[in-house]
Amino acid sequence: MKKILINATQAEEVRVAMVDGQKLYDLDIENRQRVQTKANVYKAKVTRVEPSLEAAFVDFGADRHGFLPLKEISPNYFRSRAPEGEGKVRIKDVLKEGTEVIVQVDKEERGTKGAALTTFISLAGRYMVLMPNNPKAGGISRRIEGEDRSELKDSLSQLNLPDGMGVIIRTAGVGRSTEELQWDLDYLLQLWDSIAKANDENKAPVLIYQESDVIIRAVRDYLRDDIDQVVIDDPAAYQRAADFVGMVMPKYKNRLKHYEDPLALFNRFQIEGQIETAFQREVRLPSGGSIVI
Repeated sequence: MKKILINATQAEEVRVAMVDGQKLYDLDIENRQRVQTKANVYKAKVTRVEPSLEAAFVDFGADRHGFLPLKEISPNYFRSRAPEGEGKVRIKDVLKEGTEVIVQVDKEERGTKGAALTTFISLAGRYMVLMPNNPKAGGISRRIEGEDRSELKDSLSQLNLPDGMGVIIRTAGVGRSTEELQWDLDYLLQLWDSIAKANDENKAPVLIYQESDVIIRAVRDYLRDDIDQVVIDDPAAYQRAADFVGMVMPKYKNRLKHYEDPLALFNRFQIEGQIETAFQREVRLPSGGSIVI
């Protein structure tokens, strides 16, 4: 039986493990000491346009300015297009210093490099991903095939999606009715409206949407019919997850369990040793051999 185990009692990190029986098959760790910015949405301001790179540098509130390449700029921001016969649009035709843009962190900053940004916003829901300013993107996850894909194509054509937007149906959307998919879409549209409102009411640079933490993401992305339980060892984390499930997927609320046993959660399910093994340089093979990384 598959379970999601959430260890949130440590001050340094939150760990989310996916287990089948007592076998660990997926692990996600979020460092509480490090500020997570990936998928956050900001109102930002262009500080420098670099024609040689076909990119702009953008102040979105971080220590280092973010990097915004031309290919990640929505046509909504184009000030003017290159005259006919003069080739493709250039960064200087699109942005100038002081231009305010809504950006999402695509890759967090590393070392001396600032974060990689995009203006093509993606908002993940339970069954789909909404792209509010990218009508050309969208469709159905490539992992969905056969009859499931055909059924979802029919449902997708019936969704009340505003013009100029796109959606991708996630694997969790398989077997869901058009009504359930529309409910998820409406939730994401409300979220986008709140982002647009925050953009209108605030001066750049400012955070206008923060992506959910690892606990909510795990529940949102992985809690399906084949998951027997979600076991959480911290009362505050359990309550947040329960509130989210009650609002977004109430039929699964009885699958959440607050773990109160004095024995550590991961020890109870005998996966602590598997986690330690996963981080070792030497990987033991079923044949008796090993690989050294």
